[in-house]
Amino acid sequence: TNFIHGFPVYCVSIALAVRGKIEQAVIYDPSRNDLFTSTKGRGAYLNERRIRVSKRTQLKACLISTGFPFRPGDNFKNYLTMMGDVMQRTAGLRRPGAAALDLAYVAAGYTDGFFETGLNIWDVAAGSLLVTEAGGLVGNFTGESDFLEQKECLAGSPRIYGQLVQILGKYSKFAGAGDKAALRQAAEEPAAEAADETPASDDTGADEDANF
Repeated sequence: TNFIHGFPVYCVSIALAVRGKIEQAVIYDPSRNDLFTSTKGRGAYLNERRIRVSKRTQLKACLISTGFPFRPGDNFKNYLTMMGDVMQRTAGLRRPGAAALDLAYVAAGYTDGFFETGLNIWDVAAGSLLVTEAGGLVGNFTGESDFLEQKECLAGSPRIYGQLVQILGKYSKFAGAGDKAALRQAAEEPAAEAADETPASDDTGADEDANF
């Protein structure tokens, strides 16, 4: 969609997998002529310069990127709750709109973390190798590393990744029943509080009209 509209955040993303393991990754950003490359065990590079994930350790100082759900059937209300949960604990939340570049930017230290649901394997395969080779971690929202086909992606430096798992784990489709029940309860509480705060209707006028 970015490319079609001329919004300069898009890329070409290619990954090579051997026996199900990502071994090579290339992400090219034509708008900036940036080439991200990685070979398993040999590090991650931007225009032939070695890159590393950010060194920030406090989530409140971090810039986190994400994406918005857009397919019919996506739980928009749940996603908004999840974004609000993250946003209030960080320095900022961004939605560039290109998951492969989002992961490349985590690898380069431009952002400190990334999370999104509904992604396909081709959206995250190359970027996931870049992140791990740059010293970061990638997995699903509960922290499991076997995530490529689970349509959940969370990435960040090790310290930030762990903090994001603590926040996002309850939103995962792989979360335990207890976590999901707690999430439902938290979502219901604001509505209940709003109902409690609604002033009782004043029937005095109606009674006076009837008596009159």
